[in-house]
Amino acid sequence: MKIITFAVPCYNSEAYMRKCIDSLLVAGDDAEILIVDDGSTKDNTPAIADEYEERFPGICRAIHQENGGHGEAVNAGLRNATGMYYKVVDSDDWLDKDSLLKVIDKLKSFRRERRRVDMMICNYVYEHVEDGTSHTVSYTRVLPQHKVFGWSQVGHFRPDQNLLMHSVIYRTKVLRRSGLVLPKHTFYVDNLFVYVPLPYVKTMYYMNVDLYRYYIGRSDQSVNEQVMIGRIDQQIYVNNLMINAYSLPKDVKNKRLARYMMKYLAMICLVTSIMLIISGTEENRAKLRKLWRDFKARDPKMYWHIRLGARGLVSNPPGRWAEPVIVKGYHLAQKIFKFN
Repeated sequence: MKIITFAVPCYNSEAYMRKCIDSLLVAGDDAEILIVDDGSTKDNTPAIADEYEERFPGICRAIHQENGGHGEAVNAGLRNATGMYYKVVDSDDWLDKDSLLKVIDKLKSFRRERRRVDMMICNYVYEHVEDGTSHTVSYTRVLPQHKVFGWSQVGHFRPDQNLLMHSVIYRTKVLRRSGLVLPKHTFYVDNLFVYVPLPYVKTMYYMNVDLYRYYIGRSDQSVNEQVMIGRIDQQIYVNNLMINAYSLPKDVKNKRLARYMMKYLAMICLVTSIMLIISGTEENRAKLRKLWRDFKARDPKMYWHIRLGARGLVSNPPGRWAEPVIVKGYHLAQKIFKFN
């Protein structure tokens, strides 16, 4: 069995997918690289995927499918994965080669010593295209180092320190046991990827290495503010899927994990609400009111937990006098943490 399966969702990715795949090849025969061509039609992405399969048999495999969106590409990777661990690497991102070798060695030691580790966590780096700067997100003050640990040993996550798709490597069996299936033709499903499986994760290991390099700043990226507003219905859809996934804290036995999940859900609700406010339209203000009204009707206890987690800023939409303050605060956090 391979140590790790890398899934690389590709959609018209000719301009940058080679850099991504080449960074994964450093893992050699310990890795399986699934290049998922998600119905690309505008460039040579399908041919490049086939080229890598031909050049690196037994390591690279091309998977061609009808366009289903990023989530369906992740699903396809998981359906076909044979590795003990599973990691998604977007085609415009890449992994640091030295860090990857260290991670592979550690994962091999888990198998050799028969230690069950459900999730490996590593640092990630925002690589900003516009100004050539970078910003590293690490977990040194949150997670124990040099040992396998559980949720009860996890510290306090800052808002800029949440677990993202970039930072996690799941044991493949854990993902499958969780029943995770991401929706098709939907952006922002990475939030589900790092939320729904967490109660199935019992053991973790943190490596203080800057593994994932997240390329950010292109005008067409899904996290661009104006793009998010244009796709706000998809953000609301994912937000509601997260709300419906669990009744917190009731459904999660570990109190510290339940607290983290509530804080993460509060953050997603906050971001969704801020995007609706920034749009400035009456239609989106109505959607904002409906989001929170439906949440309260579905699960009043969790609603109040999340309202407190979001500090009440947007749970019941504020008057227009408060909107400039909220937007200014968001943009200030954006400058400080450089998350999009």
